[in-house]
Amino acid sequence: ENFLHKTSAPFFPNSHDAFISPNTLNLSSFTKLMKKLKEIHPEASRDRIVDALLEVRKNNKGVLSGLSIDSIVKRTSAIL
Repeated sequence: ENFLHKTSAPFFPNSHDAFISPNTLNLSSFTKLMKKLKEIHPEASRDRIVDALLEVRKNNKGVLSGLSIDSIVKRTSAIL
């Protein structure tokens, strides 16, 4: 019990730090996705790409997680 407490403390010094990493990863994935879609569809505005991504999410039960970036790109491209 003491061993678990001592070893887990350095990994999560406070609850705030535990929530930073997932947001950073999501932002990074979003940035990569937007860059890739803008390269494929230079004529599409950023807002139009975001709208298409939202439609893909809506068509996938309200989530994008679980889909690969390539799958998201293909589905979004079909909408664009």
